[in-house]
Amino acid sequence: MPAADAWPAALGQLSRARNGEPAFLEAHHLEAASRLQKLFERSRLRARTTMNYGPRVDRGHGGHTDDVGDMALDARRQLAAIYADLPRDCAQIVLDVCGYEKGLQDIERERGWPRRSAKLVLRIGLEALAARFGLTASVTGRETATTRNWLGDGARPTEFG
Repeated sequence: MPAADAWPAALGQLSRARNGEPAFLEAHHLEAASRLQKLFERSRLRARTTMNYGPRVDRGHGGHTDDVGDMALDARRQLAAIYADLPRDCAQIVLDVCGYEKGLQDIERERGWPRRSAKLVLRIGLEALAARFGLTASVTGRETATTRNWLGDGARPTEFG
């Protein structure tokens, strides 16, 4: 899992425990947010903030999708599927926080929501996103693992007696 300073500021603040109380966001929420953030970066949806001084390549169509590689197109398809699966408000706030790195207060102001409501919608969205990725708060699996060895029948090699 990435370091706390690698997450957007809103997630970093909500992942810290305060005054002996547990953190608002759990580890599986943060892992889901981290996966979505990586997917968003691969999709190249964020606007560029610097000038490109390289030679301009005209592809003939003038279309923006000509410049997008296969990896970015695949990431955009995955983001579209996530957006379709999650409830609308949850999907928008998760993408705003994890993708565009907006603050919760800015989101509440833009949408006219009451104070502290964005963090609740964010948690609901991250819970749904974690479930979509197959992440849960606790690890589940078999009680014991089967013992395996090189020979398969339980015999030891002769040189070890």
